[in-house]
Amino acid sequence: PQCRGARITDFTDMAPGDLVVHVDHGVGRYVGVQEITFNDQQQEVLAIEYAEEAKLYVPMSHAHLLSRYVGVSSRRSSLHRLGGTRWKREQDAAQQAVLDLAADLLQVQAARNLLRGHAYPPDTTWQHEFENAFPFQETIDQVHVIRDVKADMESARPMDRLICGDAGYGKTEVAMRAAFK
Repeated sequence: PQCRGARITDFTDMAPGDLVVHVDHGVGRYVGVQEITFNDQQQEVLAIEYAEEAKLYVPMSHAHLLSRYVGVSSRRSSLHRLGGTRWKREQDAAQQAVLDLAADLLQVQAARNLLRGHAYPPDTTWQHEFENAFPFQETIDQVHVIRDVKADMESARPMDRLICGDAGYGKTEVAMRAAFK
């Protein structure tokens, strides 16, 4: 099964009654697969019901325009009207909210850049002894990350670093060395 909010790649994962979002028309209810005649040819389509029982028939080749509905509360969303303005207003409001959040994040980052952080001293003998007790050979990536984290910690600038990696690739060892420092 697909995750909520994901683009529809396989309509068989949808059940009639599921809410979906069409990129151009908003929230509708998936009715099912139907056959219609279009330009004198039979065609399978995904039937989506909107407010006031309006139907939109989405050709299988356009299923990528649909995604699963993801609600922000426990109440179900009301269906949009085909040709209505609500979907456009909601898109515009969401875009404005993203821009506002980005502006807030930039403001927070600018304020952080003005702050002075705690600069830790260079490595001590105890730090070297602690690190030498590590029973494994560090990977090239670990060596680089450890060096970068220590440089961050020895700087007077507030540290702003995220370390990512798969399970079992040594993130904990990097964190232990930083904590010991």
